[in-house]
Order: sequence, then C-alpha cells, then structure tokens
Amino acid sequence: MNISLTGRHLELTEPIKTYMNSSIETLSKYNMDIISVNVIVSTQTKKGKEQSVIEYVINLAHKNSIVIKQNDQDLYAAIDLATARAQKAMRRMHDKESNHYKEGINEAKSEASANVDLHEAGEAMEDEIVPVELPLYKPREVEDVLNDIKENKKLFEIFIDNEGKTRVLYKRNDGRFGLY
Repeated sequence: MNISLTGRHLELTEPIKTYMNSSIETLSKYNMDIISVNVIVSTQTKKGKEQSVIEYVINLAHKNSIVIKQNDQDLYAAIDLATARAQKAMRRMHDKESNHYKEGINEAKSEASANVDLHEAGEAMEDEIVPVELPLYKPREVEDVLNDIKENKKLFEIFIDNEGKTRVLYKRNDGRFGLY
C-alpha cells in the first residue's frame, strides 16, 4: 500500500505524519487490496475560524475509489473522524463482498430439488378445499342496506343484491342516496 501525505497551507510535522500513518494502517484489517491512500491536509478559514480539512482518497483494486472529506477545528479530531468514516465505508464494502455468495441457477435448482420428496408434495396438493360462505356476501335488499347506512352514518356500502349483482349504495352531496 502506497501512502501519500500532502499538506496545503500547512506544514506536516513528524508527530502528525506518524499519527496519520498509524490511522491509515487500521484500514488494512479489511483485506480489501488497497493500492494507495492519498491524504491531503489543508486549512481554511470559515466565518473567521481556522478549520483543518482532511481528504482521503483510497484506491482499491477492481473497485471504485473511496473519497472522504472531513473538516474540524482540531487537526487530530479531523483525522480521527475521517478514519472512522473510511473504516465504515471499507467495512460496508467488505461485508457486501463476503456476505453475498454467488451461486448459479443450476446449483440452486439442484439444491432445492434434492430436499423435496415429490410423492409427499403431490399428496399435499390433493387437500380438499371447502368453500365458506361469508355473511358479507349474502344477497341483501336495498332497503336493508339503506337503513344500515343511515344508522351507522356511512358514506357508502358495497353489497350483492338478490339478483347476484354487486351494487354500491352511496350518500350524495345533496343528501339523497344513489345506487350504482
């Protein structure tokens, strides 16, 4: 892993360099084949206050680069925050890679069919289905439905009439009732 430390508008002292190197070395625990890490440290003034800005550019083999930019008033705090964010991004990529085992469709079919007894599956499909008549679907008179709407202060009611048609009785804006 190549590590490049750059300071803009700021001189990097030996304690700062060793602290950044040790924080970057913690990224190697994810075994993500890191090609290089470029760290750019700069200072900028916002609203009259000096802020340290840390930018990590982590180049990974066969994957997209990770770019993290963090600013804080304290340089060491900015380094810690940026390292934590880089670790989180690397952990996500590592978990995504290691948790998703890719298998082909043929292997999945053979594995699924190996655990199924076709005789038992055929017997299970021969279960008897018993229709149940719900009171909701019994034919009703229009007058009965009209009384239900008036008593319960509903806006509409869907029902099946004596001829087997699905009907809707609804209250209109003018206070009268409509039947569809």
